[in-house]
Formats: sequence, C-alpha cells, structure tokens
Amino acid sequence: METETTPAMPAVERGHVTAIGGSHASIRLTRPAGALDDFTVGKLLEITAANAYAVAVVTAVAEERGTGIVSAEVDLLGEIVRGRNGPFFQRGITEYPAVGSPAAMLTREHLRLIYDIAGARTINIGTLSQDSSIGAYINVDEMLQKHFAVLGTTGVGKSTGVALLLREVLRARPKQRIFLIDPHNEYGACFGDKAEVLSPTNLRLPYWLFNFEEMVDVIFRARPGVEEEVEILSQVIAEAKNLFAEERDANRPRLRKTETEGAGYTVDTPVPYRMTDLLALIDKRMGKLENRSQFPKYHRLITRIETVSNDPRYRFMFQNANVGGDTMVEVLSGLFNLTDSRKPVTVMQLAGFPGEVVDSVVSVLCRMAFEFGLWGGGLLPLLIVCEEAHRYAPSDRGVGFGPTRKSVSRIAKEGRKYGVFIGLVTQRPAELDATIISQCSTLFAMRMANDLDQSIVRSAVSDAAAGLLAFVPALGVREVFAFGEGVALPTRIRFGEVPKEFLPRAATVAQFANDAGLLDTTVIAAVVDRWRAASMSRRRRAIDPADDETIGFESPVLRRPREVGSEDRPIPPSERPASAPPRMALADTPRPQPNDALARWPGR
Repeated sequence: METETTPAMPAVERGHVTAIGGSHASIRLTRPAGALDDFTVGKLLEITAANAYAVAVVTAVAEERGTGIVSAEVDLLGEIVRGRNGPFFQRGITEYPAVGSPAAMLTREHLRLIYDIAGARTINIGTLSQDSSIGAYINVDEMLQKHFAVLGTTGVGKSTGVALLLREVLRARPKQRIFLIDPHNEYGACFGDKAEVLSPTNLRLPYWLFNFEEMVDVIFRARPGVEEEVEILSQVIAEAKNLFAEERDANRPRLRKTETEGAGYTVDTPVPYRMTDLLALIDKRMGKLENRSQFPKYHRLITRIETVSNDPRYRFMFQNANVGGDTMVEVLSGLFNLTDSRKPVTVMQLAGFPGEVVDSVVSVLCRMAFEFGLWGGGLLPLLIVCEEAHRYAPSDRGVGFGPTRKSVSRIAKEGRKYGVFIGLVTQRPAELDATIISQCSTLFAMRMANDLDQSIVRSAVSDAAAGLLAFVPALGVREVFAFGEGVALPTRIRFGEVPKEFLPRAATVAQFANDAGLLDTTVIAAVVDRWRAASMSRRRRAIDPADDETIGFESPVLRRPREVGSEDRPIPPSERPASAPPRMALADTPRPQPNDALARWPGR
C-alpha cells in the first residue's frame, strides 16, 4: 500500500496569521523590520495548514505605529497538497490555514514545484523575478487555444516580448501558422527566413474578395456611403458577379427554371467580377433613365469607382481588374502560407497602405482567416496576432470601422472552435473593446500608468491575484505580470533576451545620419521623391504604339467600349488613331456624359 507524503516544513518562519478571509489573509512578522529587507510586495509566501501549504502573494507591508512590529497583507492563490506520488500544486484553496499558522518565504523547492514545468506543452519565456535561477514556463496550448493579450505602454519592451513569445511558439509548434498584423513595420526581421513579409508592393488582395460593407468603405474613402449610390452599388455588384459566372460557365448544363429561381451570387459572395462589367451595368441603368435629374448620382458613383481603381496606392486591389480569373486559392495560400512549411509566419506590414483603407484591409484579412477555419474545419491551426488592436476594435462603437471590429470579435468569440486563435497587443487596453479582451484567458501585463487601463485589465483577470495589477506601474523594462490559464500561477516574470538581429525595429529606407546628426541634401531629395510617389497618379511608360500587350498596372492599353456581356479586347493597331492623345489624370478629365462612361474606363 502506497503511503502519502507530506511536503517538507518551511526552512525559516517569518511570521504568523492574525486574520484570514475568503481570498485574503493578514500576517504579523516576528522578525525586526531591519531584518526583513527581502520581505516586500510581490513576494510569494507559504502558510502552513493541516495537510497542505497555502501559497500567497504579498500585496502590502506596513509597520504598526509605535510598536516596531511589521505586518503584511496577502492574497491567497493556491495550495501545495500532499499526494500519493508526492506534493503537487493546485489553484484555489481547499484547506484554509488557521489563525496563528506559521508563514515563510516560499522555498526554492516549492517554487520549482509550481513553476519549473518544462515539457512538450510548455515554452520558456524568461525567468521568475522571485528567483532568476528558475525559468518562467507557459503552457503553449492553453495560451494559444484560449487566446492571449500583451498589454503595456510604449517603451517597456512590449514588441520584444511579442517577438519572443512567437519565436518560442514556433519552436514548440512548428506547424502553427502565424499571421501578424504589423501597423508600424517592426517585425519584418524578427523571424528570419521563417517569415513571408507582405506590404502594398507585393500583396495581391483582389477587390472582389471584399464584402459589400468593406467595398463601400473603400469606394467612399472611409466616409459614410451616400444612400442612393450605395443602393445602386449593391445591385450592380451582384449582377456583375453573376454575369462573370455565366460567361465562365457558358457550357455548363442549364437547370430547370424552378431550380434556378432565386439562385445566384449575392453581393457578399467571394467570387470574381470585372470592373468593366460593373461600370457597364451602371452605365446601362443610367441610359434607361427617363428622368435626367437622376443622372448625377450615377455619374458620381462611376467617378468614385474610377478614382479609387486608378489610384496607384490601391494597386494591390485593382491590378488586373479586368482580367478574369478566380485566384482565391492562390490568395489564401499566399496570405497564410498554407502550402509552404518553410515559412509559417506572415508579417502583414500596414505602414505603406492608404490610411483610409487600412481598416478595410484588416477586416478582409481577419474575416478570411475565420471563414477559412470555419469552412475548412480547422485544417491547420492559425494564430492572428493583432498589434495596436485598439485601432481595429475600439471600445467606442462610434469610432472605427464596424466590420473590422466584427471580424476581430468573431475570432475572439468563436475562432477556437475552428482552429483560429487571436493574440491582442495594445498599449491602451481602455480603448480596446472590453468584450474582446475578456475572451483572452492569458494576459501579459507590462508597465501601465493609466488608472483606466489598469481597471479594464483588472476586470478581465479572474484570478484572486488581480490585486497584483497595483504593482504594474512600477514594473521595469521587459518585466511582466502573467495571469490566466497559460501560467501555473500569476507571477512577475522578466522576459528573456531576443538575439539582436531578430529584435523588432521600425523599417526605414536607410540610416544616413552622420555623427553630427546631419543629412545630405541628396538623401532628403530621395525621401521627397518617395513621399510624392506615394500619392502620384498613374505613371505611363513609353511603349511601342504597335505593341498590343498590357504591361502590368503601369501601362494602360486603349480599349474599345464594350457592351455588357461582350468580350473586352484591346483595339488592334490598324484601328488605332495615328497618334493617341496623352492620358489625363482623372482630376483633369472632363465630367462624363451619360453614355461615355465605358469609353473613359481604362483597360489594364
């Protein structure tokens, strides 16, 4: 018969219990104040009970006035209990200490019993502040599958902590796919050759993948849509999608009328359509109007669509806008590296995108991640890490873009069922939707001085140790309090080092400053050129008039106005004018007449 073992008694008694409640206790120390230099807030104690040790954290220390006696307030966190195979730690208190029970600093043996849990399911992210010889281990499955958040003001090492966490996740879970939303272009070098870095220059995110709300946000440049124009747009997008499908599947067997009644693609179905078809449908509706007073709203809608699709900053959306082809499989594979095990990380750099479209892009990416997990049944675990999360899911529902908040919130609430998880990173928890942050079961709280930020985090921490947040304003650089399911016990941790070459840093063109901190005028000129190029109208390269090839996004080719459903084709050289007039920027183009919209639409 196995015998039960009892944990060894504390080595050095420091005091005894004078009062105890449901989750708190008071300790009177028996040593003089001068001999208690190591007995400070944040330290862990063990209090002897009948058959266990209660583990507590010191939250306040004070000297009783005029007596020289020091007392402490502690929060009860868990207990070390006896078991058949030796002592083990568990959260919560099943056996409370009595008044007068001895208290001591938690021994190294018991610290290791609680925290030194190295294994296949854990990652090492640093060391304990209580004892730097003991590693700080996180249960990687609990952290990922129940979501996590890293919170802290700027300059405290938050980005470095995120890089460390993700690098350790990749080490422990090589098949884990990570999609990192990087608004400041900091993480491009953090993962070496394991990451695919996407930016406006190499991203291909076709406009037809945007749902209706996202497309309205793009066309109206992040301003509220005009109701009449939005109504027209909702009808013609669905028509354009069905028209493209009919042309593509012209040879498929026709179904009986009863089977097709009410069928077809909706405005939100992620299938291709051509911009020429969209404009042709608007123009066709405009041509059938009997009341000319209705013309302006059609003109304005056409102009808005042309303006945004001709803007070189939106090339990632509208390149090859009139070339048919369903590239959704390629887009998904490229975004989330689903077919390339060598690069499990995608860093989505947002700094180069037009400010008015960033929210829509984030909405599309998060929505696609969730939908792929939903319809794929969680084929491959996908972690979405959202830096500056308060920008995309703000607590104030009167600001921000609703679909983006909805996309992030849906992952937080339902994503774990489909293998899609989220990691939130923010310096302003008070500005982040409280419903979303409450879904994160593991929190890493770094230094935060704002009382409102601390109160939001406190409300999200279910542990009895929420009082530890009172110490958050005093944390040093790279120090963090970890709470929740991923850690054995809420505790103060110091993040480990990240190799210098993998540290997060803002992407810049180059470091040109000399020792005097001055720049050469040629460098300033280069910056100005890049600055201007970001908002220039489309540049046209010189091409041979006889050359009938469309060269990417840069060189438009003259195209014949097309009827809806007809083939969009370049005008043969023999039919072109002797000298084509130079192309004007859209802002200089005369206002269109009712039936010339197609003639002005640029082919690609």
